[in-house]
Amino acid sequence: MQVLWDLRKTFRCAVLTGSTLDITKVAQDVVSLFTAGSHGHQKTVLLLLNDEFILDILQDRIMEEIAEQDIEIDLPVVILLNCVRSSDGIIHQKAKSIILKKSLSDREQADFDMKKEELGRRFGDRCKQFHGFNILQSNFSQAYIRNACATLEHIKRTNKPLKMQLAAFLCLLNAYVPGSYLLESQCLDFLRHEDEDDLSLEDQMQPFSHLIVTFQQGERSEKKVCMAHNMIAQCCTELLGDAGVTRSDTTRHFLNSFCKSYVPPCLLGFVKDMLTKREIKIIEDPTGVINEKKEKFSRLIQDITKTEDDDKKKGKSQSLSVLKVASKKFDDNPLFPQTLARLYYIEIEDYNEAEIWAKKAKQRAPWSSYVADTLGQVHKSHLKNLKLSAKPREILQLAQKGIEAFEDEERLAENEHMKGKQGDGNKKVLRALNTRGLFGYLEVCTLLYDHLIRHDELWKQVLTKTVSLGSVLKSLGDEKLFRFKELINSLRDLVEKRFEFFDTFLTYSYSVVKKEDPSYISRKTIECYKKYVGDAEPNDQLQKAFHKLKQKLAVTSPGVLSCLERCTRSDTKDIAVWWREICQHKHSATHALLNYVLANIMLINLKEPPSSSDYQSSFREKMPLAPEMQPEFHMLALLLCWPTDGEDKLTFDLPHLIQNILYSYEQEYKSLFQSRYLRPIFFLGPGQGLNRLVHRRNLEILWTQDALEDPNTNWRNDDVFRNPTVKDKLLRVKGVVRNYRLYATFGGTEIKLDVNQKDSLWNSGHVFFYVGFTISGPVAYNVKVITNYKTHNEVVWV
Repeated sequence: MQVLWDLRKTFRCAVLTGSTLDITKVAQDVVSLFTAGSHGHQKTVLLLLNDEFILDILQDRIMEEIAEQDIEIDLPVVILLNCVRSSDGIIHQKAKSIILKKSLSDREQADFDMKKEELGRRFGDRCKQFHGFNILQSNFSQAYIRNACATLEHIKRTNKPLKMQLAAFLCLLNAYVPGSYLLESQCLDFLRHEDEDDLSLEDQMQPFSHLIVTFQQGERSEKKVCMAHNMIAQCCTELLGDAGVTRSDTTRHFLNSFCKSYVPPCLLGFVKDMLTKREIKIIEDPTGVINEKKEKFSRLIQDITKTEDDDKKKGKSQSLSVLKVASKKFDDNPLFPQTLARLYYIEIEDYNEAEIWAKKAKQRAPWSSYVADTLGQVHKSHLKNLKLSAKPREILQLAQKGIEAFEDEERLAENEHMKGKQGDGNKKVLRALNTRGLFGYLEVCTLLYDHLIRHDELWKQVLTKTVSLGSVLKSLGDEKLFRFKELINSLRDLVEKRFEFFDTFLTYSYSVVKKEDPSYISRKTIECYKKYVGDAEPNDQLQKAFHKLKQKLAVTSPGVLSCLERCTRSDTKDIAVWWREICQHKHSATHALLNYVLANIMLINLKEPPSSSDYQSSFREKMPLAPEMQPEFHMLALLLCWPTDGEDKLTFDLPHLIQNILYSYEQEYKSLFQSRYLRPIFFLGPGQGLNRLVHRRNLEILWTQDALEDPNTNWRNDDVFRNPTVKDKLLRVKGVVRNYRLYATFGGTEIKLDVNQKDSLWNSGHVFFYVGFTISGPVAYNVKVITNYKTHNEVVWV
């Protein structure tokens, strides 16, 4: 905020507050602020926001808005200033981030010392109570903080006056929710029981007044009360704990005192954060790679569980007690019973109580897939921790409950997703599909398979549908298992369906909220799928080929396109042969030819000869393709028809082909991938025919210099193209940037392309770039402006 104030004359400064769901509206407001005033008086917007997850999305939306309004500009439209407060335990260095540490430089120390002398002359002894300043000036001295909090060192657990209790409440709030506060009117109402109505809050709070700050934001707003500094609040909370004033007692008392008939929305938000907000834990592996993981519970719940009376069992019961009080006080809020359910199944392993509280949470938010997920997790955890002595009937009963819970979550997630897809009038809502139910279903199926196989190997044949359940009931020793026939018969098909969803989801896209999707998702979905596909091969030759393809995870187009990431050279050769066999069958579907051609492209990328030379002409005979065909067909058509190196004239209607793939993508995948980044699948390299198509995995191997490393290259930032070896594999394409749009140029023809990084459209003029193909069409990567543009060989890069 101070930066914004200092730069208010240089920029149009603004702060993003409230909900960030409608990114398009935010982008429109930013552009309106930039263009405010007469022509020629535009000014760059400096926007402060505290949500690091929307940075890339917001940048793209602003660029789109500038292009839509066709604004002529010659200076930056916006500078995005992102400020995220983190506790000491999770501060880490990120790319392009500045971390403000609790340590002063020599220059800063000298400046603070000079300022302290000036304040001493102006305010005398009052400076001793300028705690915020003094903590900085003392270089965050723990000794200073301890001395400032000395008033609380000898507090007794019993017979605490109301002012002491209020001080404890403020300490707890500010220690666990930085930036939180109570309204002055609330504090005075609480203290009125001591018959000191005529005294100010400051007078009533003696001798703790110097630790407390009262402030007002705007003339019409109520006065707010908080601790003088977050570090003071933390120290006071620890001192109170040492004196026997436990965090759990203070929390319960606070909830009973301040959360009665009406609770201001701000206070409800503070309570939710204090009891349910899970912070991000930073884990650095031996290779130096930093991973982020959510803590299991909020910091307060974890501290109550760990530290109270050094008795972990008692600490858990105190955490339960606190959450039960909150759940009762806020009887329409699902977060508190949801957290109770999680505490019961994770820490206490009481699955019956966990189920009760998870169902209560669902009753309070029956529309929420994320709340519904907890019930599924309860059953999954129960199934995971079943004793080895559990009978098949018990295993199946529990698995059925888990499967039903996750299926219900899937249904709710689809409803949420459809609402986001439809939007609200002209409002565009960005809502990602919740895939936890789909993944939870597969996890339950894996556990069910493992438990049953441990009992009897015969279950392997039943679950893979090699034999029917009815034919082996006597051998399994329990004929009452027949009531699970419908469940068991559906498992294999539904497991395959969900695996294929994830295979498509992860092959074509990755999360924009995080750097990448967790690697365990792919690993565990494959593990489950292979169990239910099984080893037994059908007798029919055609079905045998399909079964082998399933075993190699290559029975779909996304599976074939992932061969380089998870198949050996020999496997890839076999995959091409099996698809050829299927193509030669008189009843083969069109997608068989598609996958056969894609398999041959995979072979070419492995520098292996294709299994046949007639596949290209066979596919070309199917053209022109109907627009409603799957995007994979249109992508292959683009790959086959894209101009070769040195070809200036278009021999195909490229704009029409691009329009077709975009239409098909919007029909098939757009809503699924609306909040995700589309991964490139192929890049254009030098050469002729399919030999010029470079699969992204080959570039990732060159970039990481390790063929075994997980393919987690961040394609969003174009860093991979800094590698000279990567550049040598790709073909530079000429184009031009005009009116914030990029056009590839082929002789006298211009083809509009999407761009990987929208900020590369800032400067107009001639450019070179690399062409990649996603499932939605061609994309320009690593766009570079050229000065002194004359010919292909006379280039000066900017």
